[in-house]
Amino acid sequence: MENGGGGGKGDVPDDANEHCPGTQSEEAGKADACAGCPNQQICATAPKGPDPDVVAIVERMATVKHKILVLSGKGGVGKSTFSAQLSFALAEMEHQVGLLDIDICGPSIPKMLGLEGQDIHQSNLGWSPVYVESNLGVMSIGFMLPNPDDAVIWRGPRKNGLIKQFLKDVDWGEIDYLVVDAPPGTSDEHISIVQYLLATGIDGAIIVTTPQQVSLIDVRKEINFCKKVGVPVLGVVENMSGLRQPLSDLRFVKSGESGETDATEWALNYIREKAPELLSVVACSEVFDSSKGGAEKMCDEMGVPFLGKVPMDPQLCKAAEEGRSCFSDQKCSASAPALQSIVKKLIKPE
Repeated sequence: MENGGGGGKGDVPDDANEHCPGTQSEEAGKADACAGCPNQQICATAPKGPDPDVVAIVERMATVKHKILVLSGKGGVGKSTFSAQLSFALAEMEHQVGLLDIDICGPSIPKMLGLEGQDIHQSNLGWSPVYVESNLGVMSIGFMLPNPDDAVIWRGPRKNGLIKQFLKDVDWGEIDYLVVDAPPGTSDEHISIVQYLLATGIDGAIIVTTPQQVSLIDVRKEINFCKKVGVPVLGVVENMSGLRQPLSDLRFVKSGESGETDATEWALNYIREKAPELLSVVACSEVFDSSKGGAEKMCDEMGVPFLGKVPMDPQLCKAAEEGRSCFSDQKCSASAPALQSIVKKLIKPE
């Protein structure tokens, strides 16, 4: 069905109702034709028309060479962990890096970079990022909450206002990369960040998923969102792609009528005595069903780059909990090489 009321305008979504007034119209989400449209709530709360603050955002972002969005269709796939470790990796490559957390309701970046309890400071140049290292600055609403357990219960316009303020008022200085960690899905925050960053020039989006179909269903929507709004898809990362763990790090239990008892010490001693060479073996297990091809097959079908797989690594989880880089030591032996390979694909020599 054609959108007769849209007049062929480029701001009419493909799945809009007939006679759609367009997403930039003052009637967007409010007109009679919007009733029942799947985009109604987003259109009603999204910014409309030319925004005078866009000029200020463009000026502020002029000192940022590359801007990368990190997205996910579904929550809990490790998107923020990937954003944090991508930022650590870029900083360790001696780039100047900024990490912007726009997950307003679930800001986990301060925890993952070891910055809990830090405050934002203001100067005559604007808000100053909180620095992990001299070349890695972070901005998040998490720094603004009096109590980290406080819930952020905001409607769309207030979220949009804070995102705009982050882009307009944070003094990043001259940096090479700005990594933007977005919330899951395709909500107000995504429309706002895309609207503002498209005006400044955005490199594109990395989309993080897990291998199973229940996650890939939503990732397909995320890819289509990017295509509709004109954001290049830099590639898809398949996270938690099987569990990999050295055999010596595993815990063993014996099951009996009275329940489970720990058998780790016995099992490891037995292996040391009977087959010590097994202690250097890495145990692998498929946690999620990837029998239908996982993210790699989906990327081939949708015509977007596949960046690689990152295994589920308990040491990476521990690094994220402790707010440190997985590249700083040899503990993340399963995940760090995979992440480094993905970063190399993303970063082109200038």
